[in-house]
Order: sequence, then C-alpha cells, then structure tokens
Amino acid sequence: MNSSSYKYWYEWILNSLATGVFTVDQEFVITFFNDQAEKLTGYSKQEAIGQKCWTIFRTDYCTKDCNLKKAMESESNLVNIRMKIRNRYQKEIPVAITAAVLHDEKGNIVGGVESFQDERAKKALEKKVKESYRLQDFISRDQKVWQQLEKMPVIANSLKPVLILGETGVGKDILAKIVHNLSSRSQGPFIKVNCAAIPGTMLESELFGYKKGAFTDAKQDKPGKFQQAQNGTILLDEVCELDYDIQAKLLQALEDKEVYPLGATEMEWINARVIAATNRNLDNLVLNNSFRKDLYYRLKLYEFHIPPLRDRISDIPLLMEHFLHQEASIANKDVRGLSQDTKRILLEYDYPGNVRELKHIIEHAVMLCQGTLEVQDLPQYLSPQSQGQPNYHWLGDKDVPQSLEQSEKTTLLKALEANSGRIQETARQLGINRTTLWRKMKRHNLVERSNGSGLRSP
Repeated sequence: MNSSSYKYWYEWILNSLATGVFTVDQEFVITFFNDQAEKLTGYSKQEAIGQKCWTIFRTDYCTKDCNLKKAMESESNLVNIRMKIRNRYQKEIPVAITAAVLHDEKGNIVGGVESFQDERAKKALEKKVKESYRLQDFISRDQKVWQQLEKMPVIANSLKPVLILGETGVGKDILAKIVHNLSSRSQGPFIKVNCAAIPGTMLESELFGYKKGAFTDAKQDKPGKFQQAQNGTILLDEVCELDYDIQAKLLQALEDKEVYPLGATEMEWINARVIAATNRNLDNLVLNNSFRKDLYYRLKLYEFHIPPLRDRISDIPLLMEHFLHQEASIANKDVRGLSQDTKRILLEYDYPGNVRELKHIIEHAVMLCQGTLEVQDLPQYLSPQSQGQPNYHWLGDKDVPQSLEQSEKTTLLKALEANSGRIQETARQLGINRTTLWRKMKRHNLVERSNGSGLRSP
C-alpha cells in the first residue's frame, strides 16, 4: 500500500470517530481537521486548515495555558483535561481533551495532535442528578428578568426569605435551586415541599414532624421537612395552598426559628432558609382573607417575578437552541437544527405550559426527528391543522395546497369573514386565544383591513 493509500485510510478512520481531532505543525497551524471537529466548532475543514488553532477554538487556555503547547514542549501526553471551547456562534461547549506530540519517522517533532470529546450530554446529566444550577443556567435575555437576576448573588447570601412568583412551568424550582447554590448554605440540604400535593391533615406533621405516640401510627419520632433542611434551604412550593392555621405556625417558624412537632412538650430550634413559590396572586388571597397578611409580608422580603414565556418571546429562540442541544446530546442523536416552518410554529405558539412545555415539545421532537427537526416531529396539537392554519375541514377548503404562510392567511380571512370580523368568536373557532389571533392578523396585514370590515381589537 503506497503512502497516498495510507493517508486515505488514516483520514477515513479519523473522520469516522465521534471525537473531534485536529493536528497542527510546529507553528500551531492546523494541518488536519476531522468531521466531528467541523460539527463541534461550526467551521469547515476548508475554513480551519491553514489557520492558527487559537483562531478556531478561541478559549482562554489558548493564550494562557495551551495544553497542546505543553504536550509538544514536554514531549508527553496530556489526557482527559476538561475545558470549554467556543464555537463560531459564540456558544461555549464543554469538552474533554487529550493532547499529544507528533514525530516523524526519525523521531523529530513535527507538530501536535489534539482530540476533544463533547461533554454536553455528560454535563446535562450531571446537572439533572446534582441539580447544580448556577445563575447562567437561568436562560433569558429579557431585561426585566435580568434586572432581578443581577441582584440574586446578594439576595442569596442574605439568607432571608425569598418569594418567587410565576405561572406553572416558568422555572420557579430552578430559580430556587440557584438561590440555594449561590448562598453560603450550598453544601447543606435542599428540601422541596409541594404544599398542594399533601393533604392539609398531614401537612403539619410533614413540615414540623411528630413525636412517638402523638397519634395511633406514630411508632417513633419523625423529623419534619424543616428539621431535614437544617443548615440548608426549604422550598415551599404552592405556599398559597397552606391551611390558615398552618400559616400561623409557619410564621412562627420564620420569626422565632422554632417549631412544635406534633406531640412535643417543648419547642425545637430550626435553622432553615425559606423560599416560597406560588403561581397565584397572593395580594388577592390576602384581600379575600385566604392568606395571612403578616405571613405574606414576612415572605416577600425579596420578591422575584418570572414572566410567562409569552411575555418574553425573545427568550424562545435561546431556549429552543438550549433544549435542542441538551436533548440531542442526551439521546445521542445528530440533530442538525430546526426547519424554518418548525421555527415559525414554535415562535408563534403561546406556551400555556411555559418553559416546561417548550422543553417537552423539543424532547418529543428530538425523539422522532431524523436529522433536521421538521413540523411532523412536533406534538400533534402543534400541527398546522390543529392550530387552525391550513386544511380546516369546517372551512370546506378544497383548494390546491398553498405555502404555509399563504394558507394561514387564507384560513384567517375565511374564519374572520365567517364570524363577521368578531375577534373572540374567530379565535374560539380557530382554537387559539385572542392574543395569538391578533398577532397573526398583524403579521398578515389584516389589522389594517379591519378598519373597513368591522373587526375589533381584543
């Protein structure tokens, strides 16, 4: 086998690996760049070969502590070093690298070789297991959100109560864990209590514990969630569901740092930082005497409000990309992104289930997709037919298929005409809410026509 044949087989083998590999000469100019290196960095072979390696990988290690340089200078291998590279889209990717020196047939150093393994799946699983969330894990570019997040390190270290408000699925749990992990109690326990999931008759003993003999089945002492959270954090999720009498005991726990377990004859001292979360308007509950005013003001020493996803639509592309990479890495699938029609559907949807729903949508689609994530990979309720776009049978639309955009516009016009331009009735018939309908009308320039057609703004 001649040298050109050897080169072909070597390159074929290296391009078959699920690990990025590149080589450099003694001047750190890239001489080889395999297929996986293209995929992870976003740069093609043609773009990378001939460039200095630090212009492609752009990490702090490149200028301060280059592992490839150290391997070449010491003529030794550096194995399984964890670091982050930055791809051409400015996205940081955690990798594990191995660096080694390259010799020619006479033993002279001619360059170096580095391999890098994508660690995103491993990091995602570690985060799931350890719940080691940090401030950067709350993905948002919304100005109102970040104005609050910027204060979070100071708030976290104060150890005072925090009240997190927001609809179901916006990320209240993750924010609570971030507060815990940023605080001086990060090494202590994090205990979550879903106040809505425990019957009121059992909730007191769950929170504050009980003593042996306190009731028939109390065979031994049992510590409550507050005792389990000692020197750590307790999250009271759906705190609005607490019975009124338990609210008084919670207030005592907050103010005096003491609780009475059921059947106890004396108080027990507790030291747990309290974070409360709810998806309901506590101001209204206080006005209706369903929630104690004194407890409310004790809990809202610092109040964090997470807007619903429909009010921070600039976050949807960020979250789409984040969940796509995360789920594709965990499923070990090569997903090449989303089609334009898929992006449009996801950007226009209102997400009543918020971030949690978007995550489940991407998870469902990644499971089904083959390469690029297409419309047919989305859950059925997001299909154009389900959203009132093309092919609505009740409209009797038997025209030749149009583009998705034109078909949507045609469907909207027919629905509006059928309902004499009434927004509420049209939205109900299409199976979407008024806000979504109005946004679609604006995009298709149907609002301007409404001046002469009797249409009314929502």
